[in-house]
Amino acid sequence: MILKTFASLAALGLALAAASATPATARSEPAATPNQLSDPSSAFKDTGRRSTWHGEVARTERGHMIGDPDADTSLIEFISYTCGHCATFAREGEGALDLALLAPGHLNLEVRPVIRNAIDLTVSLLAQCGPEDRFKDRHRMFLMRQDAWLEKARQAPQSQQAIWQRGDAASRLNAAQALDLDDMLAARGVSKVDINKCLADDKAALALISGGRADREEFAVPGTPSFALDGELLEGVHDWPALYEVLSERFRPGAGG
Repeated sequence: MILKTFASLAALGLALAAASATPATARSEPAATPNQLSDPSSAFKDTGRRSTWHGEVARTERGHMIGDPDADTSLIEFISYTCGHCATFAREGEGALDLALLAPGHLNLEVRPVIRNAIDLTVSLLAQCGPEDRFKDRHRMFLMRQDAWLEKARQAPQSQQAIWQRGDAASRLNAAQALDLDDMLAARGVSKVDINKCLADDKAALALISGGRADREEFAVPGTPSFALDGELLEGVHDWPALYEVLSERFRPGAGG
């Protein structure tokens, strides 16, 4: 039963008050953003390869892969939709990755959700609701507009928050409607009928929970956002400036990446 499985998430911080918690290793104040990867002074090499791979999206066992599936380098992004640092990373880094590394096929990026609380589960179900090739749009929409809908969650009555924390289909539908998440998705062309089906899909919800558990066991993900490069967790890398340094070294002119 999904209720029993979801109950095991209590230790991960189901309370909405913890939704804005950040990893212990994350910076309390964001560092200055380095050069954008598209700048002429960027450290990233240009091989003149195909420049449209950033539009390729495929469903994976634990998330969605963006880019050339046969790229020499693979990056996994572990994110929580209720994580403020994840929203900051989306604003600062994801567009730059599109231009410099994903589009020409140097790297592929797999986005994997970390289910920290009941709202994470609801938004993660909505992010994967609809055509695969539009996943990136939905993913970034929920992160870019996080401030608005997450503030509504914080301001909701305790009685309603308690309903959401059950994690069952009815509570997910309640949360999506109360936070206008369903309307946001409907504006992207997904019908309300399909949205409700996605929210009611207990099998998909269990898969998200199981995938996050598997990632914690495999990578010991310490918090969000976190990253794994070619199957190895990047220790101490929890924001765009830190990831930029790693990727700049990997893809600098003359490097073997």
